[in-house]
Parts: sequence; C-alpha cells; structure tokens
Amino acid sequence: MTRDGIFDPYEARNRQIHERSKDFDRQVTRPVAIAYARNVPEPAQDMVTNFANNLAVPGAVVNQVLQFDLGGALHNSVRFGLNTTLGFGGVFDVAADFGLQEDEADFGQTLAVWGVPEGAFLELPILGPATERDAVGQVVDLALDPLNVIPWPEKLYLRLPAAVAEVGQRGRYAASVDSIFYESADSYAQSRLIYLQNRRFEVGTGQGSGLDAASGEIDPYAELSDQIVDPYEELYGEQ
Repeated sequence: MTRDGIFDPYEARNRQIHERSKDFDRQVTRPVAIAYARNVPEPAQDMVTNFANNLAVPGAVVNQVLQFDLGGALHNSVRFGLNTTLGFGGVFDVAADFGLQEDEADFGQTLAVWGVPEGAFLELPILGPATERDAVGQVVDLALDPLNVIPWPEKLYLRLPAAVAEVGQRGRYAASVDSIFYESADSYAQSRLIYLQNRRFEVGTGQGSGLDAASGEIDPYAELSDQIVDPYEELYGEQ
C-alpha cells in the first residue's frame, strides 16, 4: 500500500536504522565534517571533490552505454580525458571551462531505464535513504567499478578521496542537513520525502509531491532553507 507515491512497508525497521545513523552522524560524521570544512581551505576541498568525481566518470560511462545513451557516454569520455590530462588527474575541472559539465549515471538509473520498478523505500545503515532498486544498483556499481582492476593498497588510496569528499559535503551543507536531522518534526519522513523527490527527478520519472520534472535541477534542501516544514502535511495532507 502506498501513500502519495511512497511505498515504505519496512518503515518500523527503517526508522530504527535511521535513528542509529543519526547517532553515528551526531557522534562521528558531523564533528569530523565541520572540522574539515572549517580548517581545510575551500579550494583544497574542491580539488579533492574534483578528483573523486573524475574517478567516478568511467563507471558513469559504463552505465550510459548500458542505458544506450551513447551521446552521454561520449560526453563523459571526453570530459574524463580532458580532466585527467589537462586537469592533472582531475584535480582541476577544466572540462567545465569547455562547457562539459558533469553528467552522472549509475546502475540504479540503468535499472530504471530497463523498466525495473523502484521497489520499497529503504534506510541503509550509515549510507542513508535508498530504494530496493537503488540498493541493488549500488552493489552492481561497486562490482563494475573500473578501479577494481587496481591492486591494493593503491585502490584504497584512490577510494579515500571519495570518502573525504562526502565528509566535505556534509560539512559544507551542515546547516541544511542539521535542519533535516535535528530540527524537523520527523527527520525520517523528511529525509525520505526529499530523497524520493530528488532521486525520481534524477531517473526521469518525475514522481513525488511538489516535484516539477521540467524545472531543471532541484536543490533537495531548498524548502528547508528558510523554515522547518511539517513532513506529514506534505506527505498526507492536512490532518
């Protein structure tokens, strides 16, 4: 049974996982992320993020080929070549200066293109919101990652920037994330709603309350920038 397009049969368990993830964020991720954001110069943070994003491009190309998006695959291949060479391994996003912006693709999107349904909403430990389709996609993306051909410990060194970049994002947008986790009436319902809206936009389904698929990119935290909203009002209507 769905409520406003939200299928969450595992809500009780998901809420338990969400609370444990919040505890981990409060005790570990948030303090580290805020310290990182405060003490590491923003240009250096951008370099780490650029490098991590560049390493993810080959995986995106694989998924674009699987989606029969050959134009996107060519776009990302050229972008990867420019940033890897002229951008010193991707530290600098020179491709953007040529108008080649980042074009993300993952196996969750590939499954959507193939017609696989979204499935139930899931809350993954530490990783946060997902759907059954996206959870499978994350596992396959790890299996398809071209970095898998690189031996240890070199592969570990190449994976660390992605983790650091995620921590940096948590620190950079701390106020928005904190408003969801620690200030909203129901952080679980709020994060679920935001994730599903944003993810459905990314895969092109345009489902979910308040989502305009033709409006261009959306900021999943925009509605929380000026005020805290009641998630139940948006999800279930006025009580």
